[in-house]
Amino acid sequence: MQPVWSTACPDWRERIVERRSLVPFDPLFPDEAEAALTVFKSLQITDLPYDAELGRYPTFGEVSEPFVFEFVGAIFGAYNPDTARRLINEFLLLISKKNSKSTIAAGIAVTAIVRNWRHSAELLVLAPTKEVANNVFTPAMGMVREDPELNLLLHIVENQRTIKHRVTRAELKVVAADTDIVSGKKAAFIIVEELWLFGKMPRADAMLMEATGGLVSRPEGFVVYLSTHSDEAPAGVFASKLSLFREIRDGTVTDLRKFGMLYEFPEAMIEAEAYLDPENFYVTNPNIGRSVDAEWLMGKLIEAQREGSGALQIFLAKHLNVEIGLRLSRHRWRGADSWEAAGDKTLTLEELLRRCEVVVIGIDGGGLDDLFGLCVAGRERGTRRWLFWFRAWAWPEVFTRRQSEESVLQNFVDDGSLIKVGHNGGPALEEWGDLDFEDGSSSEEDVSEIVAVIEQVKASGLLPDKGAIGLDPQGVGALVDALAEIGLVHPQVVAVSQGFRLSSAVWSMERKLKLKMVVHDGSRMMAWCVGNAKAEQKGNAVLITKESAGKAKIDPLIAGFNAAKLLEANPAAQGGNLDDFIAQMKPKAA
Repeated sequence: MQPVWSTACPDWRERIVERRSLVPFDPLFPDEAEAALTVFKSLQITDLPYDAELGRYPTFGEVSEPFVFEFVGAIFGAYNPDTARRLINEFLLLISKKNSKSTIAAGIAVTAIVRNWRHSAELLVLAPTKEVANNVFTPAMGMVREDPELNLLLHIVENQRTIKHRVTRAELKVVAADTDIVSGKKAAFIIVEELWLFGKMPRADAMLMEATGGLVSRPEGFVVYLSTHSDEAPAGVFASKLSLFREIRDGTVTDLRKFGMLYEFPEAMIEAEAYLDPENFYVTNPNIGRSVDAEWLMGKLIEAQREGSGALQIFLAKHLNVEIGLRLSRHRWRGADSWEAAGDKTLTLEELLRRCEVVVIGIDGGGLDDLFGLCVAGRERGTRRWLFWFRAWAWPEVFTRRQSEESVLQNFVDDGSLIKVGHNGGPALEEWGDLDFEDGSSSEEDVSEIVAVIEQVKASGLLPDKGAIGLDPQGVGALVDALAEIGLVHPQVVAVSQGFRLSSAVWSMERKLKLKMVVHDGSRMMAWCVGNAKAEQKGNAVLITKESAGKAKIDPLIAGFNAAKLLEANPAAQGGNLDDFIAQMKPKAA
């Protein structure tokens, strides 16, 4: 009989605070779960002190907390022995550092090769670096060597980080990430360690797809992702997997074949910064009191707070599993604290034009290694709120010269908020030359597309007669010429002074965000740009600069400040200023 289950855990907030199980279902096939747990619990953990009295190292069964057995039971208990098919085949464990994550990965890997029945099967532990790979292989090797029965059954090839089954000839390989290594693999069981680091690697999604492709013809297999949070905002494949597993956990997406055990603080605790209270450390450290020492965490927290925001950010991400978002970015712009709450993904350009009485445009250009940022901003009828819609364009150089950001930028391309110049039906990214596009794309393709958006805004009749388009005066000559061709010149097109002269717009945005008088389109690209912005106090002015030179892009945000500078001038609405409208609505004196 087919079991009935759900991988959603909508009451996870209550469960995690009350230290209850985060697995919302019993093992689908209890006998399979029990058989695997018998193997798993017997494995010795060689990085724990040797027990002279017992004459061996402690086992998982003797020292692990229940969450470990629940997770392992869910993985192996999802296998249907009658059909040789695993009904849940993709798992994620998100947990704080030092909660035995790598050791658990090693135990799952050894259990899998023991329980596997397929001859010459491939089992793969994929790590982002050699060091991380060794963190898994070393305990796995120790588990085999310290068990007489496993030592007879399995053969270790240490220099190749490989464990071979002497009977089935199955091989468990622990490898560092390399597309050449995973290419052509037909692994039935894949364990991906430290997924957050893959999120920072270019083309990691393609590599993982290649590594997991063997499951197509091996329905008994599984993929297990293990990770702490990233020390920066989640990016790339880590961001996409994290988002998907959260939606499955919350019940907003139904996918019975995927399950995530995510040790995170509930949103209310994040908002209240309750994670800083040592009494709450257990929330994301279920192994506290065993592999995690509460006093050590307290000391490290105090030390990180003393060192400053950078050290604190890393501590929170790694040891308390707090996602590094806008509120925790190093030297953040204060508007970042309220940015996410002001997002509205339904705010399209058409919707903004419909709702606003006057609209302006901010633009920030740059070199081929920068984004070309565009912001359409308007004053909403009736509320006087500022509405913002953003887009950006990127040349091939942005992707090829900043490969560490490639997966991040590709997310924005997929969202539609970032446009690849020369990629509209043209050659693939890796085939691009510096400026030579075989598809006939103009060398000013970004300019022509930006002008097309501006033409749409102009057609709405909402641009003011003065100060309608604000430009960073550097590097926008081609755009100024193109705007003149559609009848937009000074005084509608104006230069917006940068640096400290932009301070008033920065402060205006901060204040209006705090007062909930700003609404933006809620794109991931802009959350990333805002997180990249570093605020520097210079006398009485504030400068918004890139957090790390040449790497972290903020051009669309600067375009937003340029637009805000124009809105500060209170441009007159077409057909009459809103102040006049309000005055007309007031009751007249008798």
